[in-house]
Amino acid sequence: MNSSRPAPGPDAARAFRLGMFAGALIGLTGIGLLYWSGALTLLLFAYTIVLLFPVYLVFVAVGLSLWLGYNKDATALRPVYRTER
Repeated sequence: MNSSRPAPGPDAARAFRLGMFAGALIGLTGIGLLYWSGALTLLLFAYTIVLLFPVYLVFVAVGLSLWLGYNKDATALRPVYRTER
C-alpha cells in the first residue's frame, strides 16, 4: 500500500535538529534544577547524566522521527536494481 505522505525533506531535517537541541536543553535544565534543589546527590547527578540522559535523548529522537514522518516500514521499501554502464 502506498503512502500519500511525501518523504520528509530539508525542513523536517532542520526541525529534527532543532527538536533534538530543545530536548537536550530541556533535559539538562531539568537535571540541573533537580541537582540545584537538592533532590539529586552528586553521585545520582553523575548517574543521571552518564546513563539516563542518553536514554532520554533516544526517546526524544524516536518521538521526533515519528512526528516528522521518518518512520518507514517494510512496505515503503523498493527493490534496487543494478544497471550496467
